[in-house]
Amino acid sequence: MRRALAGCLSLAFGACPLGVLLVLRRMSLVGDAMSHAILPGAAVGFLLAGFSLVAMTIGGLMTGLAVAVLAGLVSRFTPLREDASFAAFYLSSLGLGVLLVSVHGSSIDLLHVLFGTVLALDDPAVLLMAAISTLTMAALAVLYRPLIAECLDPGFLRSVGGGGGTVHMLFVTLVVLNLVGGFQALGTLMVVGIMMLPAAASRFWAETVPGQMGVSAAIGLVASLVGLLVSYHGDLPASPAIILSASAAYAVSVLFGRFDSIAARVLRRPHAAHPASQ
Repeated sequence: MRRALAGCLSLAFGACPLGVLLVLRRMSLVGDAMSHAILPGAAVGFLLAGFSLVAMTIGGLMTGLAVAVLAGLVSRFTPLREDASFAAFYLSSLGLGVLLVSVHGSSIDLLHVLFGTVLALDDPAVLLMAAISTLTMAALAVLYRPLIAECLDPGFLRSVGGGGGTVHMLFVTLVVLNLVGGFQALGTLMVVGIMMLPAAASRFWAETVPGQMGVSAAIGLVASLVGLLVSYHGDLPASPAIILSASAAYAVSVLFGRFDSIAARVLRRPHAAHPASQ
């Protein structure tokens, strides 16, 4: 339980701020596509070395980056939009990965790869997740301004020689790294949940990008703690409990968040109508 909590906290610090940038870029579903894209590489690493942290991490990183590059090339040189090309590649990757694990492993192996084994994290896995989180936070600190500019106005960044393509690839690399680190805990199907659900919820509590990053990380931390406690006391699977805790936080944010939530709109409506009535 302690290792599971440490791993999930590390994941929240690195992945949740990246989720905010994905929301800003309107690339929320791309995160889901990338989480599935790492599956074939992780499956190949599993076939070669079993549940080897190094082999599965390297394999997942290679296939994730390969899918990102190929999807970008297809969208650049064909009329197909980037989200559609990502969808095509991730579906192919998901099918290939499930096939590889199913043919050469057992149903239990497939479940571990798809849904994670957060309660089975060992020290090397926790250290890997902490290292990825540290690298992500350092990279966000250094690249914050060009990342925000590339989110909001990529044409401006290119016009001033800001290296928009390089910044975009560095951002995609960070996303893939966090997904690769996180799938050890939550599996390839659910790791994107801890990246996107807190990020989507943070929009209702903060208006600035730094504020949303901080709130998303806090929601990820609380969801991880609550999910692990619920799974322990309720004898439930830990990974789904964590994701459902994040889902509950998102629902509460939509209903009662400070900005643009349903409650905020209802409370603001009488004040907005008052001058007109006069």
